Amino acid sequence: MKYIKKPTGRLKEKKDDIIKSVEKIIDDVRINGDKAIKKYSETFDKSKRGVFKVSREEIDEAYKLVGTDLIEDIEFALKNIKKFANLQKDHLTSLDPVEISPGVYAGHRVIPVDSCLAYVPGGTYPLFSTALMLITPAKIAGVGRVVAASPVMKGTGSINPQTLVAMDLAGADEIYAIGGAQAIAGFSYGTESLERVDMVVGPGNAYVAEAKRQCFGEVGIDFIAGPSEVMVIADETGHAEIIAFDLLAQSEHDYNARAILVTTDEDLGNKVLEFIEKEAGSSVEDLPREAWKENGEIILVESLAKACEIANKWAPEHLEIMTRSPKDLVGKLRNYGSLFLGKEAAEVFGDYSSGTNHTLPTSGSARYTGGLWVGNFLKVLTYQHLNKEGLNEKIDLTARLARGEGLKYHEKAALARRTLLEGEEI
Repeated sequence: MKYIKKPTGRLKEKKDDIIKSVEKIIDDVRINGDKAIKKYSETFDKSKRGVFKVSREEIDEAYKLVGTDLIEDIEFALKNIKKFANLQKDHLTSLDPVEISPGVYAGHRVIPVDSCLAYVPGGTYPLFSTALMLITPAKIAGVGRVVAASPVMKGTGSINPQTLVAMDLAGADEIYAIGGAQAIAGFSYGTESLERVDMVVGPGNAYVAEAKRQCFGEVGIDFIAGPSEVMVIADETGHAEIIAFDLLAQSEHDYNARAILVTTDEDLGNKVLEFIEKEAGSSVEDLPREAWKENGEIILVESLAKACEIANKWAPEHLEIMTRSPKDLVGKLRNYGSLFLGKEAAEVFGDYSSGTNHTLPTSGSARYTGGLWVGNFLKVLTYQHLNKEGLNEKIDLTARLARGEGLKYHEKAALARRTLLEGEEI
């Protein structure tokens, strides 16, 4: 293994400071409710908005500000996302009672959570596509109350109109103009004007991610998302310009975004590096250039097997395969958020319109979880019932097992049911 381009890795956020700051915000919101949220909204977003909930009039006005062509494009993307989410849901079915042993029946129900918050980041760009990715699977799952929240455009009292339209088209039941850790805390614990939810999903900056971590348990979460990532595996058939643009597209997210090329062809690696340096320009304020400079990597390996080994260790958010036979590598790859096979399958298509979800695990968490999907909003609830045959079989066995653990009343709870064997039909 050899580096054609190494990261410097200097652009890091101070984790301890973030943890303390978020802890303070959450405690303030728990104690002071709306008053605390208004204070932080004014401090961080320069928003003097008095009512957090977005009115129907505001939503209708947003439609007037967004071009018809963009609305049609959003609707087209939404159609694909809905179709894929529905197909996923069709594979999650209830299990009718099955006889596990004589007289013992068990099954499960698949039902949605009652409520959730879809947090849509604001930040540098209006990420209206994220509204589609979060709200749509929740609605398809059947969540009764889907709340959407996003920070206002700095210095105003309004959510970006494109984001607002996307939230409405996706079917949000309520929309709130609040962002940051204070929004996560508000909907996790509830305030005078914010009814708490059962689950919080969606990406955000380091403060939002930390707020989700600290509020987990009070609410459910999808996962804790860090800076965005892409890894490209390519051999000599890779297209240097396409690869370069995909790496720059990922670097466009934020200064801590990571873009990595793992290739078996040194000439390709050098061509990609040359193209990126030419394309990104020389401005030190250019976000993609700085993120690539600090975090970008090009790694030369001796084989595609080694490339797959690196990918499995990294567990990248997005993994692109640009080799002669990309499907041949699928069986060797285990850890990734979403997989893109072939030069045609651009990661940006997954970001917007191909139907799969772009809310994906980062920072290695793809080792143990996949991306957001309709199943995140569904609970599998087991149940059981026994007839006399099953009861007769289970009483003494369970009593002995309970006795073995030293749990006296577990044993008595089992033995007490002997009387039922002589009573009415179960």
